[in-house]
Amino acid sequence: MPIPIGSKAPDFTLKSKTATGLVDVKLSDHFSKTNIVLLFFPLAYTSVCTTEMCDVSNGLNSFAGADVIAISVDSPFAQEAWAKANNIKVTLASDLNKVVIKQYDVVFPMLAGVGDTAARAAFVIDKSGVVQYSEQTPTPKDLPNFDAIKATLAKLK
Repeated sequence: MPIPIGSKAPDFTLKSKTATGLVDVKLSDHFSKTNIVLLFFPLAYTSVCTTEMCDVSNGLNSFAGADVIAISVDSPFAQEAWAKANNIKVTLASDLNKVVIKQYDVVFPMLAGVGDTAARAAFVIDKSGVVQYSEQTPTPKDLPNFDAIKATLAKLK
Protein backbone atom coordinates (compact mmCIF):
# COMPACT_ATOMS: atom_id res chain seq x y z
CA MET A 1 0.00 0.00 0.00
CA PRO A 2 1.34 3.45 -0.87
CA ILE A 3 1.97 5.94 1.91
CA PRO A 4 -1.36 7.35 3.11
CA ILE A 5 -2.98 10.75 2.86
CA GLY A 6 -1.87 12.99 5.71
CA SER A 7 1.67 11.58 5.76
CA LYS A 8 4.70 13.80 5.41
CA ALA A 9 6.07 13.06 1.94
CA PRO A 10 9.51 11.44 2.16
CA ASP A 11 12.07 13.81 0.73
CA PHE A 12 14.44 12.61 -1.96
CA THR A 13 17.10 13.75 -4.36
CA LEU A 14 17.19 11.90 -7.67
CA LYS A 15 19.00 12.49 -10.95
CA SER A 16 17.40 13.77 -14.13
CA LYS A 17 19.13 14.12 -17.48
CA THR A 18 18.58 17.39 -19.30
CA ALA A 19 20.19 19.00 -22.32
CA THR A 20 22.72 20.61 -19.98
CA GLY A 21 23.64 17.35 -18.20
CA LEU A 22 22.65 15.55 -15.03
CA VAL A 23 20.73 17.64 -12.52
CA ASP A 24 19.32 16.94 -9.08
CA VAL A 25 15.57 16.73 -8.57
CA LYS A 26 14.96 17.34 -4.87
CA LEU A 27 11.36 17.11 -3.71
CA SER A 28 11.71 19.59 -0.84
CA ASP A 29 12.98 22.28 -3.24
CA HIS A 30 9.34 22.58 -4.32
CA PHE A 31 7.88 22.91 -0.82
CA SER A 32 6.39 26.32 -0.02
CA LYS A 33 6.51 27.19 -3.75
CA THR A 34 4.01 24.91 -5.44
CA ASN A 35 1.95 21.77 -5.09
CA ILE A 36 3.46 18.63 -6.58
CA VAL A 37 2.03 15.76 -8.58
CA LEU A 38 4.35 12.81 -8.08
CA LEU A 39 3.84 9.99 -10.58
CA PHE A 40 5.55 6.61 -10.40
CA PHE A 41 5.66 4.49 -13.54
CA PRO A 42 7.20 1.06 -14.19
CA LEU A 43 9.44 1.48 -17.23
CA ALA A 44 10.22 3.85 -20.08
CA TYR A 45 9.59 2.62 -23.60
CA THR A 46 6.51 0.60 -22.62
CA SER A 47 3.16 1.35 -24.20
CA VAL A 48 1.11 2.30 -21.13
CA CYS A 49 3.90 4.40 -19.62
CA THR A 50 4.42 6.21 -22.91
CA THR A 51 0.70 6.90 -23.24
CA GLU A 52 0.51 8.17 -19.65
CA MET A 53 3.49 10.52 -19.88
CA CYS A 54 2.49 11.84 -23.32
CA ASP A 55 -1.05 12.52 -22.09
CA VAL A 56 0.24 14.24 -18.96
CA SER A 57 2.72 16.29 -21.01
CA ASN A 58 -0.02 17.38 -23.41
CA GLY A 59 -2.24 18.43 -20.49
CA LEU A 60 0.28 20.00 -18.12
CA ASN A 61 -1.73 23.22 -17.96
CA SER A 62 -4.65 21.27 -16.47
CA PHE A 63 -2.72 20.48 -13.28
CA ALA A 64 -3.47 23.85 -11.67
CA GLY A 65 0.12 25.07 -11.80
CA ALA A 66 1.49 22.08 -9.89
CA ASP A 67 4.94 20.74 -10.66
CA VAL A 68 4.77 17.24 -12.10
CA ILE A 69 7.61 14.84 -11.37
CA ALA A 70 7.59 11.31 -12.77
CA ILE A 71 9.81 8.60 -11.31
CA SER A 72 10.89 5.24 -12.69
CA VAL A 73 13.78 2.84 -12.08
CA ASP A 74 15.20 3.55 -15.55
CA SER A 75 18.54 5.32 -15.86
CA PRO A 76 18.37 9.08 -16.41
CA PHE A 77 19.95 8.55 -19.82
CA ALA A 78 17.22 6.13 -20.92
CA GLN A 79 14.58 8.51 -19.57
CA GLU A 80 16.06 11.41 -21.54
CA ALA A 81 16.15 9.44 -24.80
CA TRP A 82 12.57 8.26 -24.25
CA ALA A 83 11.41 11.80 -23.47
CA LYS A 84 13.04 13.17 -26.61
CA ALA A 85 11.59 10.40 -28.79
CA ASN A 86 8.07 10.99 -27.44
CA ASN A 87 8.07 14.75 -26.73
CA ILE A 88 7.57 14.15 -23.00
CA LYS A 89 7.79 17.43 -21.10
CA VAL A 90 7.33 16.10 -17.57
CA THR A 91 10.34 16.20 -15.24
CA LEU A 92 11.63 12.62 -15.19
CA ALA A 93 13.67 11.40 -12.23
CA SER A 94 15.66 8.19 -12.01
CA ASP A 95 15.29 5.93 -8.99
CA LEU A 96 17.82 3.48 -10.39
CA ASN A 97 18.73 2.26 -6.89
CA LYS A 98 15.03 1.75 -6.00
CA VAL A 99 15.26 3.76 -2.79
CA VAL A 100 12.34 6.13 -3.36
CA ILE A 101 9.92 3.45 -4.57
CA LYS A 102 10.56 1.72 -1.24
CA GLN A 103 10.10 4.97 0.74
CA TYR A 104 6.71 5.52 -0.92
CA ASP A 105 5.88 1.79 -0.69
CA VAL A 106 5.18 1.45 -4.42
CA VAL A 107 7.43 -1.44 -5.39
CA PHE A 108 6.07 -3.77 -8.07
CA PRO A 109 7.97 -7.03 -7.53
CA MET A 110 9.32 -8.93 -10.51
CA LEU A 111 7.42 -7.10 -13.26
CA ALA A 112 7.20 -9.51 -16.21
CA GLY A 113 10.03 -11.49 -14.65
CA VAL A 114 12.60 -8.73 -15.25
CA GLY A 115 12.91 -7.45 -11.69
CA ASP A 116 11.41 -4.99 -9.26
CA THR A 117 10.11 -1.74 -10.71
CA ALA A 118 7.90 1.09 -9.56
CA ALA A 119 4.22 0.30 -9.39
CA ARG A 120 2.04 2.79 -11.22
CA ALA A 121 1.12 5.29 -8.54
CA ALA A 122 0.21 8.93 -8.02
CA PHE A 123 0.52 11.37 -5.14
CA VAL A 124 -0.47 14.98 -4.69
CA ILE A 125 1.79 16.72 -2.22
CA ASP A 126 0.87 20.16 -0.93
CA LYS A 127 3.19 23.12 -0.38
CA SER A 128 3.79 21.96 3.19
CA GLY A 129 5.04 18.57 2.01
CA VAL A 130 1.96 16.65 3.14
CA VAL A 131 0.38 13.95 0.98
CA GLN A 132 -3.13 15.04 -0.01
CA TYR A 133 -3.82 12.26 -2.56
CA SER A 134 -2.42 8.73 -2.69
CA GLU A 135 -3.16 6.03 -5.24
CA GLN A 136 -1.55 2.86 -6.50
CA THR A 137 -3.29 1.33 -9.48
CA PRO A 138 -4.42 -2.32 -9.32
CA THR A 139 -2.12 -3.32 -12.19
CA PRO A 140 0.64 -1.63 -14.20
CA LYS A 141 -1.78 -1.44 -17.14
CA ASP A 142 -4.19 0.79 -15.22
CA LEU A 143 -3.71 4.57 -15.19
CA PRO A 144 -4.16 6.75 -12.12
CA ASN A 145 -7.43 8.62 -11.64
CA PHE A 146 -6.39 11.94 -13.13
CA ASP A 147 -9.82 13.49 -12.49
CA ALA A 148 -9.36 12.82 -8.76
CA ILE A 149 -5.81 14.22 -8.90
CA LYS A 150 -7.06 17.41 -10.56
CA ALA A 151 -9.94 17.70 -8.08
CA THR A 152 -7.46 17.43 -5.20
CA LEU A 153 -5.28 20.12 -6.76
CA ALA A 154 -8.30 22.40 -7.22
CA LYS A 155 -8.97 22.23 -3.47
CA LEU A 156 -5.39 23.22 -2.67
CA LYS A 157 -5.23 26.50 -4.57
